[in-house]
Amino acid sequence: MKLEHLTTETFKEKVFNYEANKDWKFEGEIPAIIDFYADWCGPCKTVAPILEELQAEYGDKLNIYKVNTEEQQELASVFGVQSIPSLLFIPKEGQPQMAMGALPKETFKQAISEVLSVSE
Repeated sequence: MKLEHLTTETFKEKVFNYEANKDWKFEGEIPAIIDFYADWCGPCKTVAPILEELQAEYGDKLNIYKVNTEEQQELASVFGVQSIPSLLFIPKEGQPQMAMGALPKETFKQAISEVLSVSE
């Protein structure tokens, strides 16, 4: 299952319109994870298949998006992404939380449960 790649435009529609809102306002219907990555990044390649598995397992309870930091530098700077992979966990209500580095699948599942309040 291929994950959707976001551009600045689709990000503003589906996640957060940072031009219209100063404060965080999630535009999505269900919780989301955003993977800020780059093609040349080794750890990003480790995370990619895990995210695809998670999307398949959680189905329509969760959206997982990818943002290529090389192509979408504006989005990376809006979130202050300094290292990749950086993963933004976005609950339906409340503030998003950023995690850095190639996390193991169990850690993702724990965050999906605790931060996003989503169960399989």
